[in-house]
Amino acid sequence: MSIVLTPAQNRFLRGQAHDLKALLQIGGKGVTPAFLAELDEVLERHELVKVKVAAEDREARDEMVTALVEASGSVLVQRIGHVAVLYRPAREKRQIVLPRG
Repeated sequence: MSIVLTPAQNRFLRGQAHDLKALLQIGGKGVTPAFLAELDEVLERHELVKVKVAAEDREARDEMVTALVEASGSVLVQRIGHVAVLYRPAREKRQIVLPRG
């Protein structure tokens, strides 16, 4: 399932994510199956999630964020420093209604 957001939808999601707290933090162990299971559950429940990536250098953070997006089937809405915002519509009950176009 590949998600493609329009610029308007991306702006809308960034606005929605502004007041969110980081629900998950990925640490020194990196992307583990347990973390991915937790991320999947949180995305299903909240759809829009902030993840704090605690890696020292930018390249390691980029790799972790890319791995999270690919493994979870989500889309990267925004990344500022150590925090990435991921979006994936829920399979059961959708809570976020994206604007058209």
